[in-house]
Amino acid sequence: MRAMIMKEFRQMRRDRRTVALMIGLPIMLLVIFGYAARFDVTGIQTAVVGPNAQTVATSLDPVYDVVRIDEAGTVASAERLLRNSEVEVAIVTGPSGSQMLVDGTQLFVAQSALRRIPPATAPTVLFNPDLNTAIVMVPSLIGLILLFIGTVVTSLGVVREREQGTLEQLAVMPLRPIDVTIGKIAPYFLVALLDMVVVTLAGLWLFDVPFRGSVVVFALFGLVFLFVVLGLGVAISTVSKSQGEAVQLAIMTLLPQIMLSGMIFPLASMAAGVRWIGYVLPLTWFIVGMRGVFLKGSSFSALALPLAILVAMALLVFGVAVYRFRADLAPKRKRDGVAGGPAAAVAA
Repeated sequence: MRAMIMKEFRQMRRDRRTVALMIGLPIMLLVIFGYAARFDVTGIQTAVVGPNAQTVATSLDPVYDVVRIDEAGTVASAERLLRNSEVEVAIVTGPSGSQMLVDGTQLFVAQSALRRIPPATAPTVLFNPDLNTAIVMVPSLIGLILLFIGTVVTSLGVVREREQGTLEQLAVMPLRPIDVTIGKIAPYFLVALLDMVVVTLAGLWLFDVPFRGSVVVFALFGLVFLFVVLGLGVAISTVSKSQGEAVQLAIMTLLPQIMLSGMIFPLASMAAGVRWIGYVLPLTWFIVGMRGVFLKGSSFSALALPLAILVAMALLVFGVAVYRFRADLAPKRKRDGVAGGPAAAVAA
């Protein structure tokens, strides 16, 4: 028995990724739940507009972080600020009182704001008046489903081919790494695209989720996000020797995105040391775009920043995936005497 125990310890020591998962995952969960799992929001981004904006802004509860004061502002301009996601609460002042407009797509922000309504202020919740959880979660779940297909399913599919020796055959074919990468992700891209359409239609029908924005903007966000997650799946596969390792890395990739993207816990409630991680995750920006398209009817210009960030991420991740694939195929090509181009393949 002692010899068996020592053998398993030696085997565990050689399997460094499993050890990292066993130690790193509990620490990650502790940090995430300790610093991110908060529902009471402080620092609510607020705009105060109207003739008494300066006076009202100085008398607000500290929970409101006033980022804009406009004494010439109106109800229409306040609504525009909320629709463009520039603020989370807008207070419109007037001679007989104030009106507080709250972004209902930010559930916990809205609930925190409604618990601290300033005196002589009438609250109005926009975009999600009933604070319905379902219509806020469905746009986020679309991203989660695409993320799962892109990282887990794609990485497992590519790693399976490595285990079966298919990549050995690719190494002697006149294909560039970018050709191989695109060829690998194309089927998963089409399946994920179909899933996106089905889940969207199901959400609109089953949960009465509104769709107030542009179909074109929705399609742009979906296509770019798919390139990000599929590239991530291919990148995971290139550093995994087995399907078990691919699953481990995919879990390490999925958990932070689920917990720190704002899908469950609001970014505004997270500690600053953790919040920055959310801003480098693709799911964060996809959720911002989907909620803007579905619930607010935000314009393309209002969503240009999150879309541009996703495009940059897609280029980066796809570039890494192609580079890793080239590095993965190079030893096999060298061993078989194939440089990678058609002429070399013919010569071989």
